[in-house]
Amino acid sequence: MTVEVGSFNYRVFSDSAPVMEVAWAQKSGLGWRGKHTLLLSRQAGSMFFLGEMYVDLPLPVDDAIGNYCGSCSKCIDICPTEAIIAPYQVDARRCISYLTIELKDSIPESLRPLIGNRIYGCDDCQLVCPWNKFARITNENDFHVRNGLDDVSLIELFGWDQETFETKLAGTPIRRIGHPQWLRNIAVGLGNAPYSNEIVKALQARLDDASALVREHVQWALQQQNTKRTATEENIP
Repeated sequence: MTVEVGSFNYRVFSDSAPVMEVAWAQKSGLGWRGKHTLLLSRQAGSMFFLGEMYVDLPLPVDDAIGNYCGSCSKCIDICPTEAIIAPYQVDARRCISYLTIELKDSIPESLRPLIGNRIYGCDDCQLVCPWNKFARITNENDFHVRNGLDDVSLIELFGWDQETFETKLAGTPIRRIGHPQWLRNIAVGLGNAPYSNEIVKALQARLDDASALVREHVQWALQQQNTKRTATEENIP
């Protein structure tokens, strides 16, 4: 490229910096912003990564395309925490992806039961979107399931120590949240599960965890399990 245009400055991004990638992608005609605020393409739905190259070259501007969401509101209706407060408006503070990945502190108690067993992000708004019938599974190995994470129980994941966490999740984006936050998220998922003596034992084993964040969410999860156990016993004839 430098042969054609000479020296120029640039910087490349792909989910690696707080750039307005969806807005720019929409303006460039790659798709339109759906009611869940993600970029939608008629050829690929929304399940893809955006990549950007910022350059200081005077390039021609592409035309944006139309919006093809129509009257559909499936993404709004499915959101577990009602984070999509209006079409094209998301309250990130309620989004499960924010709560389980970006939030470093305690998850608000009122939102914990709504998270269910989602321990790293949430794709409900994408899974329900009709445009994602055009999405295709990638052939890129970096995006394939590793270490059997598609067939493992929360109890087993909760038993991982720091070393196991670092080893099994090396090279994945999950690793960047850190072991305490990983345990925090799983504790919420275990608290939301139906009562199980095995779950209670797993939670009790973490009551003295070194992380105050983990201990807080473990205590909450045990309270949820105890409440469910009581309700179950009361319904036994």
